[in-house]
Amino acid sequence: MVQLYNLHPFGSQQVVPCKLEPEQFCGGGRDALFVAAGCKVEAFAVSGQELCRPRCAFSTLGRVLRLAYSEAGISNETLQIESDDFVICQKPMELLGEKSEQSGISVTLESTGLADEKIKYFHVQHLLYRRFAPDISSYVLSDDIKLHSLQLLPIYQTGSLTSDTKSSSQEKELLSLFCFFSLPHVGYLYMVVKSVELMSVYQYPEKSQQAVLTPQFLHVITSNYLQCYTVRCSAAAAREEDPYVDTTLKACPPVSMDVCALRIQLFIGLKAICHFKNHVILLTKADPETIPERKESPKRLGSKKVTSVTLRTPPVAEAGWNLYIVNTISSVQLYKEMVDYSNTYKTAKTQSCIHLLSEAHLLVRAALMEACQLEPGEKAELIEAFKDSCAHLGDCYSRLDTQHSHLALPYYKMSGLSMAEVLARVDWAVEDGSQKYERGLIFYINHSLYENLDEELSEELAAKVVQMFHVAEPKQLPHILCSPSMKNIDPLTAISYLRKLDTSGLSSVLVTLTKAAMALKMGDLDMHRNEMKSHSEMKLVCGFILEPRLLIQQRKGQMVPTEFAVHLKETQPGLLVASVLGLQKNNKIAIEEADSFFKVLCGKDEDTIPQLLVDFWEALLVACLPDVVLQELFFKLTSQYIWRLSKKQPPDTIPLRTSEDLINTCSHYGLINPWVNVLLSSDSLEDKNFMDDLSKLQSLICGPSFDIASIIPFLEPLSEDTVAGLSVHVLCYTRLKEYELCIDRLLERCPEAVIPYANHELKEENRTLWWKKLLPELCQRIKRGGEKYQLYLSSLKETLSVVAVELELRDFLNVLPEDGTAAFFLPYLLYCSRKKSLT
Repeated sequence: MVQLYNLHPFGSQQVVPCKLEPEQFCGGGRDALFVAAGCKVEAFAVSGQELCRPRCAFSTLGRVLRLAYSEAGISNETLQIESDDFVICQKPMELLGEKSEQSGISVTLESTGLADEKIKYFHVQHLLYRRFAPDISSYVLSDDIKLHSLQLLPIYQTGSLTSDTKSSSQEKELLSLFCFFSLPHVGYLYMVVKSVELMSVYQYPEKSQQAVLTPQFLHVITSNYLQCYTVRCSAAAAREEDPYVDTTLKACPPVSMDVCALRIQLFIGLKAICHFKNHVILLTKADPETIPERKESPKRLGSKKVTSVTLRTPPVAEAGWNLYIVNTISSVQLYKEMVDYSNTYKTAKTQSCIHLLSEAHLLVRAALMEACQLEPGEKAELIEAFKDSCAHLGDCYSRLDTQHSHLALPYYKMSGLSMAEVLARVDWAVEDGSQKYERGLIFYINHSLYENLDEELSEELAAKVVQMFHVAEPKQLPHILCSPSMKNIDPLTAISYLRKLDTSGLSSVLVTLTKAAMALKMGDLDMHRNEMKSHSEMKLVCGFILEPRLLIQQRKGQMVPTEFAVHLKETQPGLLVASVLGLQKNNKIAIEEADSFFKVLCGKDEDTIPQLLVDFWEALLVACLPDVVLQELFFKLTSQYIWRLSKKQPPDTIPLRTSEDLINTCSHYGLINPWVNVLLSSDSLEDKNFMDDLSKLQSLICGPSFDIASIIPFLEPLSEDTVAGLSVHVLCYTRLKEYELCIDRLLERCPEAVIPYANHELKEENRTLWWKKLLPELCQRIKRGGEKYQLYLSSLKETLSVVAVELELRDFLNVLPEDGTAAFFLPYLLYCSRKKSLT
């Protein structure tokens, strides 16, 4: 269906002062018009509202048959051919894309005057083949089925609508290509970029003679009328430029939207038409005896009656013909008229209002797609009109009951309006005591409040939003109240609405937590505690997962803890950590975001790790989440344990889990090797305040999952001069199978731990170290004497007991020191010699 709006796309007109009746004419460049008659071509300058001025004239060798303009180099943008170039076939057929080669019509490139070697750079691409057949059910003249006005229209890449850059003709990149052709009573517009697709069909009210396509309009002439139709080129090009244009961020009216006639203007004796820039060139040739009269427009296409206006004959008329330049008005001016016209449809016809505003939007969008030809002031005006059109479309989709009401969101976003400015456009008046809010407005506000916009609504607007959702979507009310944009809501007002909710169909724990947050906001701690006691801790965690913004909000791109989170840190840190862990398990927050949250919550800088964050890391290990990078988490924890031990820095809060808890509940924390306890008990002066951190570090190193090699470079701050540092170093080197190094360290620093270490570690293939490493080392140290002589001696006796069991007599004799005292070794030798007979 083609709708008719009696708008005014045409402005002033001029008469071209050519001396002979034009046979061919075309426009080009910024202001040039070329007119050919017989063997003569005249050129005219056309600029704005000024008169058309002759530039020059030149003769040709023969009669001019065609005229076209093209820019240069481009221990050709348009092509019009005559109807003679078409063949009418009896059987209708349409072949698109490569299939059109099957038509059987061959195409041969002819020389255009270029050097022969340049021809190889050209090729033929088949786009469309279509044959038509006359309607044999009624008598038609041959002139009624002739094709005319074949035209190719390119649209180039434009970039952002708000970009200030200007692209030269050499930088143009083809975005879309359109093919238009017409019969006398119908026109067809195809898009021929990646595939060939019919976009629009134009039905003319009377027989057409010629048509020209522009990015914004289709201009058609009949014998007495200049008609202006809308086109869908800009909508199609927008989707080529951005395939994701129809999202919650952006939108564009559909290509399939009905086309409309903006104007049917009377011109007597129209013969030919061409278009360039903002000019329509018309050739008229009327019978001098014809007297134009005021009459109604031809066949009505819409509901509005159109009256034609007669035109006086210009004084320069000669031999009954004239060449006119009709200046089209600016896109912004026509846009404003279309918006004013749309107001008549606001209450009566929903779709008609949206349709005309969509036309206005596409008009401005099409003008912006030629931004490289605009002055900065013109472009700024168009951008403002574009945003204004988005606002009007947002109003339509938000207030009117349509199946596409969700489009209110992207159009409001493109308008640049803040949420407060959108709400200010809403009519809050109640006529019969009941207020109805349409889906589009609810959809827009709901999504805007979910997107953590850096905008805070006033107390008055926040109250109106709460009232709106109480009426339209009560189940969303707890979520709405948790938005940062609703910060200024009066808590008493919020609680009064929350108490009205029927929680049988809602999550009662979410309503409870929202009431608790509001109670905390107004300082009623008793009410807050009573609400929190009404559910178990596990239920409360589920409530926080349903609405993370009760704890964490985004402001200016930063994670900001809520007042609720600050209160939980002081009163229920375990619930807080469990809740954040639940958010991470349900992909509501990333680990890096959680790290930042705890640092901000505890008032720590980037380099300081609060105990609450360590508690969270430990909870992550206990939970064994599949998407957690274990080694990264191990590194964070061990680094923190080592830093505290080396700096003698106690935790800033009491840890939620002890090392014993972690060993019992988490497979990544292993049982600490028994010799470690002997090592630690050797130093009674060790600070017991750091034993828990030390035990957790030792337990992680003893666990099955830890990559020991990765932590070795970070052990340097932890000195081996302390038994804590020594135990960690020896544990790490033991995991790396550096047993001899460990034996040396223990013999030097803590000999009493050597035998427990050897009993636990020197087994199976490492059993030989008892006599190859430990026995010789002990003998050497005993010879030196010193204060640790008795410890070495005791260790040597236990070592000899083990070796005597393990080795045969001959082997045992070979490993004994040559300068040892026979009486000392004799009991072990006797046991070694008897064990075989005993066996």
